[in-house]
Amino acid sequence: MNLILMGLPGAGKGTQAEKINEKYNIPHISTGDMFRLAIKEGTDLGKKAKEYMDQGELVPDEVTIGIVRERLGKDDCKNGFLLDGFPRTIAQAEALQDLLQDMDQSIDYVLHVDVPEEKLVERLTGRRICPTCGATYHVVYNPPKEDGVCDKDGSQLIQRDDDKADTVKTRLSVNMEQTKPLLDFYEDRGYLVTVNGDKDIDEVFQDIQSKIEK
Repeated sequence: MNLILMGLPGAGKGTQAEKINEKYNIPHISTGDMFRLAIKEGTDLGKKAKEYMDQGELVPDEVTIGIVRERLGKDDCKNGFLLDGFPRTIAQAEALQDLLQDMDQSIDYVLHVDVPEEKLVERLTGRRICPTCGATYHVVYNPPKEDGVCDKDGSQLIQRDDDKADTVKTRLSVNMEQTKPLLDFYEDRGYLVTVNGDKDIDEVFQDIQSKIEK
């Protein structure tokens, strides 16, 4: 089964990806992981990607697509894969379709974990970090035993700048603009499956299962 996972920051994609990986025994492939593997293996494309990344530049599509091709050609992808963070643009989505066609494969489903914006803001702004040990808490979903204090070492918890409301809203807005054309692209082609991510983690996964196994 070949899947693409989509959803805004805070939608719980990472958690669902773990469950999909466990249940269907297909690798969870994120863009970052792909780049890191290609760089570690020292492939020509990995070296090219590293040059761009070292300069703080975006890796061009042709290099990214090449790295995707290399990754999907590995043995662990024989029974399928779960792509996360790719494609990000219509051009990349079209290139992925061509690539898979060359490999005599196709996408089965594009899973969109949909959560209302106000819930995403609540999830993302509620995160608190221990500056000493790095432990992560959430004021609603995973609060420390004592308000504002780390359970492990007693340090005062902090809210990172990128978890503050204004930054979170801007981030979500930018992501929505980027994601909408892709969702339309896949809906037009009949691949899109949307699940309500504003539920218990196991319920969300049950919805995913029921939709891709029907």
